[in-house]
Amino acid sequence: MTENHNIHLKALKILSVFIIFLNVSCTDKESKEIDTLVFRYNEYANINTLDPAFSRTLQDNSVCNQIFNGLVQLDSALNILPCISKNWTISDDGKTYQFSLRNDVYFHKHPLFGKDSTRTVVADDFEFSLNRLRHEKLAAPGSWVLNKVEDFKAINDTLFQITLKQPFPAFIGLLTMKYCSVVPKEIVAHYGTEFRSQPIGTGPFKFKRWEENIKLVFRRNEHYFENDKNGKQLPYLEAVAITFLPDKQSEFLQFIQGNLDFLNSLDASYKDELLTADGRLRDSYSKTVNMIRGPYLNTEYLGFYLDSETPEIQSELIRKAINYGFDRKKMMIYLRNGIGNPANGGFIPIGLAGYDKSIGYTYQPEKAKQLVNQFKKESGINNPEINLTTTSNYLSFCEFIQRELEKTGLTIHVDVMPEATLRSARSNGKVDMFRSSWIADYLDAENYLSIFYSKNFAPNGSNYFHYKSDEVDSLYNKAFTITNIEKRKILYTKIDSLAMDKAIMVPLYYDEVVRFTRKNVKGLGINPINMLDLKRVKKN
Repeated sequence: MTENHNIHLKALKILSVFIIFLNVSCTDKESKEIDTLVFRYNEYANINTLDPAFSRTLQDNSVCNQIFNGLVQLDSALNILPCISKNWTISDDGKTYQFSLRNDVYFHKHPLFGKDSTRTVVADDFEFSLNRLRHEKLAAPGSWVLNKVEDFKAINDTLFQITLKQPFPAFIGLLTMKYCSVVPKEIVAHYGTEFRSQPIGTGPFKFKRWEENIKLVFRRNEHYFENDKNGKQLPYLEAVAITFLPDKQSEFLQFIQGNLDFLNSLDASYKDELLTADGRLRDSYSKTVNMIRGPYLNTEYLGFYLDSETPEIQSELIRKAINYGFDRKKMMIYLRNGIGNPANGGFIPIGLAGYDKSIGYTYQPEKAKQLVNQFKKESGINNPEINLTTTSNYLSFCEFIQRELEKTGLTIHVDVMPEATLRSARSNGKVDMFRSSWIADYLDAENYLSIFYSKNFAPNGSNYFHYKSDEVDSLYNKAFTITNIEKRKILYTKIDSLAMDKAIMVPLYYDEVVRFTRKNVKGLGINPINMLDLKRVKKN
């Protein structure tokens, strides 16, 4: 009996080894097939939340865009299209919006939904979501999108109404932001603050696992409501896997080795390795890598704190001299390999109504010298100097400007701060001159021009310059009453030109979106707000 038992155990062990070997073989064989259904990328800046109400960074928006939907959405050309709403109407006075909702949109599965593990989205869900967004106890950073809203309510299950305090033509664009995504009340009530790491939405992908600072995984939503033009259900991918390597060089190496499918943006640590001096992909990578680029609604600039007691900052002569005193085109070639457009226009970037290339400053070194000399004569200050504060990522730009302005007789001292420290110092008027950027929150130039409005003085608003102009304020308020974009564009350009004439800032460049993918990735596309949309991505 013992001998037979031992023989039986030995047979079982042999069989077990064979099964393990078979499983491993199958896994190896199938892994390549599975790999074509998983999109892998790295988010070196990390993410803070999976709760759309707190999705304030580009990185947070990109992950929330895979999980959540709102009433409306943007296409790659930034046209506003239906999403959970089929269509909408706007009242003649421009204050009341009514949205007709689809009846085939379901929340991701969760046991709290009962026996079906899901339920249909109804108008009451939007009422809950927007009430949550503006609730004072939540203190959501996105609550400002509802500042111009008087009321909202569910008329019935498929009709949702929003009423504004006053007409605001750009309002429909605000609703495309991830802040305005729909969330289920029973799930939010269950998880409370932990909803940030246990999200349930309606998007093309559903949450699977998040190991903070290590990995984030989404799986395909098998009940997603959108189809492609051929009627095939989206998304095509089975999963999305995101890592959080904090070093851009490590991220680049992982991409080149084929362990990542996508590389977002261009970093100084590898720009010369990937690109030629004129911004083309090097031949050594052209067989394995695709590059796509296009306008980005992002203006990089230097700002002046006008309430500073420093005479050089108060002087319009010096501020204009800085604008005239360096070659933006040369800066872009040497420091960005030609990626981006020199900002010789105003603050409004290329791609938004109101942009005008004629209202800014061109490179005129002799004029810059004359302005500096005029300041010396009028002020009695023989060695004018200014402190410019930046972060380490933009140190090379500031040092380039520093060297160029030395030729005009102006001394620039460059200080480096961590991003969070500089942000706080800028908001509280602790830095005279600072490097910053402005990325569009929504698709209207009003978003940019609000930075010039006197009632938006920092720290309670985005007017970091403390710039005040009665004429600018009047034109800014008037723009809200004009629904015709062509007429509103004229006002926008005028506001921009008035601010540029006072040289309250130094526009550096209008950025470009640059994306690198492996050759087998199709359908990623590009858009001017650099939002990552993976529902139409395929891997061959």
